[in-house]
Amino acid sequence: MPVKNISSPLLNLSRIIAGSVFIYSGFVKGIDPLGSAYKFADYFVAFNMEFLEPAALPLSVALSSAEMLIGVLLLAGVHMAITSWAVFLFMCFFTVLTLYIAVTDPVADCGCFGDAIILTNWETFWKNVVLMVFVLYLLLKRKKFSPFFNKPLAEWSTLLAFLLIILGISAWSYLNLPVIDFRPFNTGADINEKMSVPPDAPADEYEIILYYEKEGEEKPFSVDNLPGPDWDWVRTESTLISQGYVPPITDFYIESVYDGTDYTYALLDDPGYTFMLIAWNLEKSSGKSTDRINRLSEWSAGQGVNFICLTASPLSQIDDFKARTGASYQFYHADEITLKTVIRSNPGLVLLKNGTILGKWHYRNIPHADELKGNLLSYGIEIQQKSKNDLVTIGHLLALFLILAMLRIIRQGLKEKIVI
Repeated sequence: MPVKNISSPLLNLSRIIAGSVFIYSGFVKGIDPLGSAYKFADYFVAFNMEFLEPAALPLSVALSSAEMLIGVLLLAGVHMAITSWAVFLFMCFFTVLTLYIAVTDPVADCGCFGDAIILTNWETFWKNVVLMVFVLYLLLKRKKFSPFFNKPLAEWSTLLAFLLIILGISAWSYLNLPVIDFRPFNTGADINEKMSVPPDAPADEYEIILYYEKEGEEKPFSVDNLPGPDWDWVRTESTLISQGYVPPITDFYIESVYDGTDYTYALLDDPGYTFMLIAWNLEKSSGKSTDRINRLSEWSAGQGVNFICLTASPLSQIDDFKARTGASYQFYHADEITLKTVIRSNPGLVLLKNGTILGKWHYRNIPHADELKGNLLSYGIEIQQKSKNDLVTIGHLLALFLILAMLRIIRQGLKEKIVI
């Protein structure tokens, strides 16, 4: 018997909005599984649950996959009676959790949209409140929705295909680097520029209250309304009322591992090429590419190219690492969180010139010395172009899959005479 789609426009709008948000949220986390894992680890530390840190990466993949699957279920209208309940319970849990996080503020950024969109904890909570309105409407009207599919095989084959794509994206990004880099240290970024504050940028605005005392009585005064000389100053309080411009990069520094001498701008202003090996933790860094790294370091020395390692590990670990690997390059200290942000690989390699990032490599893909052929500028441009081409290819494949999925839905609808 033909099935007619009698879903109201408002019901379909709620389904599309909620589904799109879930897919986007899951996608931006799925393409950067290590970034989400770092965020999970931050929460575990904040809540004194460090024993759960080994589960951070599996939880990262599970959360991004669950969000994307929920979004697909909503957009495809699969089992809405069950899906709406699942989405509602999911949102209830995270709305309560984000309220608690907003009140206690254990971590500055919840990471709900990865590095693509940075929200404060309160902004995240109110985002969930707004989204909950659409989810609650879907739950209340779940029996009014007419499905697109009447055959279980069509439903499950579509979901399985999406699940494989989701897991494939996460696996590729983990084994290589994120397919889309939303962080300020993306290839082509000028670190100097992203650390600077424009001259016309708005500054922080504070409300300053000064407290004075006279004959045992203490009163507050504004800067424009100070008391006479017979009052004694007690204290000054300042409250931030408007935050000014914050540059995208704020904690990038390079200092000597021996005496703390700052070498940040000596490196960023260097007109030559510099390979930066990023190993935020030397004890936890992979040793699979040690020989290739050492050969590249030797090649760099022969070509007059700087080769250094940035790490947050203490000097004792650096000495142990040198003895274990035979590393002959120089080591410098940097902020651990910043190093994790620069590249999602431990170790990872960055090619720098005049403070601009020309290339980035996961330790699995560090180039052989004979690949460089002495022309790092051409090689850096080639890497950037290859990254752009890979991104375009991935975008085309995703678009093709979505088109095929929609054509399948339309074909199924026409076959079963569904009126959409």
